[in-house]
Amino acid sequence: MKIYVDADACPVKQETVRVADRHQLEVVFVSNMAMRVPDGYAVRRVVVEEGPDVADNWIADAVETSDVVVTSDIPLADRCLKKGAAVLKPTGEEFTAASIGMALAMRDLSAHLRETGGQTYHAAFSKRNRSDFLQALENLVQKQKRAAPR
Repeated sequence: MKIYVDADACPVKQETVRVADRHQLEVVFVSNMAMRVPDGYAVRRVVVEEGPDVADNWIADAVETSDVVVTSDIPLADRCLKKGAAVLKPTGEEFTAASIGMALAMRDLSAHLRETGGQTYHAAFSKRNRSDFLQALENLVQKQKRAAPR
């Protein structure tokens, strides 16, 4: 079991390493550019070529059933869910098979609104989001460990 992080704009790197260290899991930060990531038990950095969806493609190709993915990218979340991985937003909200369809539809609606001059609203990342993420990741890792074949 590993934790993959879509790292380019991820605000919860430190929290992810904290949970990974507690469970002695490898955490893989994937980005399009070199960046500083927290030190930890088994932290790995992967820097992919620049380009649209290159990091997403790398994660989607690497992820396996028992893994956890941290991302805000809805199409990446969908691809990882289809491979059986668990997916968590940095806000602590879990993407599930039941919620991904609505998330994709809302993403398309927001894109349409932007294209037609409408405005969309994105709330600022808060301390509460950070706390929610930390608890949700801990719970999700425990759930994945229980479900993993022995």
